[in-house]
Amino acid sequence: MLTDRAILIIALAVVALLAAGWRKPARASVRSPRGLLLGRPTNRRYGVPVEHQPIHPVGHTSIVRRLIALASTGAIAVITGTVIAVVVAFAAVLGVIRLTDLLGR
Repeated sequence: MLTDRAILIIALAVVALLAAGWRKPARASVRSPRGLLLGRPTNRRYGVPVEHQPIHPVGHTSIVRRLIALASTGAIAVITGTVIAVVVAFAAVLGVIRLTDLLGR
């Protein structure tokens, strides 16, 4: 009964997705200027002018800074893992207490 309803909902969702995307193009198309659509030449330039400039290479990071970054990243990972473990353990303890309390009734 439940699986029949789930299959029906999935089928309806697929039909809705197909109906929503039926008439839309897969890619966005660029709209051309009105002059080009009407067959008239246009002298205007479109877009933003870009000025190309050479870049200056950045120097390498020192080994001390890399080691500090590695150590701080490791510390953050350990602290985050500890906090997640405490929260999961607390939730597990509450779940066990709740289930054993239900068994005693």
